[in-house]
Amino acid sequence: MSDADAEAEAGPEADAPAEAFLPDDADAVRDALVAWYEADHREFPWRRTDDPYEILVSEVMSQQTQLSRVVAAWEAFLERWPTTADLAAADRADVVGFWSDHSLGYNNRAKYLHEAAGQVEDDYSGEFLESPDELSELMGVGPYTANAVASFAFNNGNAVVDTNVKRVLYRAFDVPDDDAAFERVAAELMPEGESRVWNNAIMELGGVACEKTPACDAAGCPWREWCHAYDSGDFTAPDVPTQPDFEGSRRQMRGRVVNVLGAHDELALDELGPKIRVDYAPDGEYGREWLADLLSDLDDDGLVAFDREAGVAGLAR
Repeated sequence: MSDADAEAEAGPEADAPAEAFLPDDADAVRDALVAWYEADHREFPWRRTDDPYEILVSEVMSQQTQLSRVVAAWEAFLERWPTTADLAAADRADVVGFWSDHSLGYNNRAKYLHEAAGQVEDDYSGEFLESPDELSELMGVGPYTANAVASFAFNNGNAVVDTNVKRVLYRAFDVPDDDAAFERVAAELMPEGESRVWNNAIMELGGVACEKTPACDAAGCPWREWCHAYDSGDFTAPDVPTQPDFEGSRRQMRGRVVNVLGAHDELALDELGPKIRVDYAPDGEYGREWLADLLSDLDDDGLVAFDREAGVAGLAR
């Protein structure tokens, strides 16, 4: 292999411009993610509001706490203290007691939230400022939380780059494990002036389809056709350090399909299946449905010709 070939195989360096990591048609990537999110996503009550106080409460509660557990606490908190004025006027001990009673962890967050409400009332006449930098002036509000409130309340944020987003970018576009590279690619991808929908969408992708254990097919990941990990079968990531074994991987199965079909003009699913997996069973976990999905992906990639209705496949010609 020449030095040039080795460099190309290794991919862009960490200091390369963002465009070097993205497909040529980046607009198609953006459109696919937003359409996927808008068609179906998890329903959380804070996604139905643009009230900055309500969003701030949700963000503070969600830190290192499962979202399913946050919903009831968030609703109860806002029923008790529906505005920053109500929270600022509350006894801090009551706020901390609520936090503890709902097992939200780290009671300092409750104290900081109480102080932030006082700042909004005393320093800003009850109105939230709208930029991430300004919101960072609030007690206990770090860059991530400030950006989330700016994004979801005012559609005025920057691209979110948290652990989940890093995992998505690392897998999908082979972005190196480098904070500056992640920042550049995330910023390049986010459509201008669309931080509300974009940041919700990319975090949903990381939370539903591209978790530590990916669910590419089950979640209908919108980036499969561009995804480096999906194509290679290597789903490691900065927070997922163990590379899956090649044996039994999707990558191995794709290769077997192409190899088997190369020796036959055309095969029906139940003829092809046992040649791909010894445990193939038509109605089993690795049966017709599994094989049809695998063939559909290969068909989309132009490697095989699959007639789902007829249940037959051959190499693309």
